[in-house]
Amino acid sequence: MISVEFMHRLAAVATRETLPRFRQTGLVSNKLADGFDPVTEADRETERAIRNLIRTEFPDHGILGEEFGVEGGQNACIWVVDPIDGTRSFIAGIPLWGTLVGLTENGDAVAGMMAQPFIGELFYATRHGAHYEGPHGAASLATRATKDLAQATLCTTTPAIFQPSQRVAFDRLEQRVRLSRYGTDCYAYCMLAAGQIDLVVEAGLRPYDIVALIPIIEQAGGVVTDWNGGPAEKGGAIVAAATAELHAQALEILTPL
Repeated sequence: MISVEFMHRLAAVATRETLPRFRQTGLVSNKLADGFDPVTEADRETERAIRNLIRTEFPDHGILGEEFGVEGGQNACIWVVDPIDGTRSFIAGIPLWGTLVGLTENGDAVAGMMAQPFIGELFYATRHGAHYEGPHGAASLATRATKDLAQATLCTTTPAIFQPSQRVAFDRLEQRVRLSRYGTDCYAYCMLAAGQIDLVVEAGLRPYDIVALIPIIEQAGGVVTDWNGGPAEKGGAIVAAATAELHAQALEILTPL
């Protein structure tokens, strides 16, 4: 079992690399030849620091990271790392980014954390629940009891992430909810777990974008799957909901028969 103390250590080593570089002038590289997929020195150095800590504490575990790929991928336990989820927000000076570190056992996400050091917030989950630490103190996380789309708040990072057919489906869903907000990256999933919003719908995610967030949402009482209702650990098109009822309504709109 992963301890809360180790979650704190992961957050601390990430903070030492990310926070001093936030809102500072630094080198931004582009990973795409025909688009813009930014990566910064902070991304690389943060992942290196996290990998070093995991290797020291769990030498028999594998690691999958956004910047440096997979090592020990044959192991039953694999840590999945996104050093800065929301790099676009990071380079724009907007604090809607976070460090994601999750643990899978035989492919299932069992523990995870999201650290946002500029705001001073930590969201984490183990098999014993989901928790928050930050300016408002410490608390257990719990989704709210919204069961009707007409009362729901929906988030996505940007509608531009959807393929044309997916965008049509998302637009149908957006028309049914009370409020929608964009630009939130990993922060939206944590706000769902904290009972502040009700739905997050995205597409084109990789495992390191979602694995850490799955236990946080599920241990807080929510539901997170792909658009077909299957496991979310491999990424792709994802829907996370505060309640099973809301999740079912969203799936009916996103993947109609």
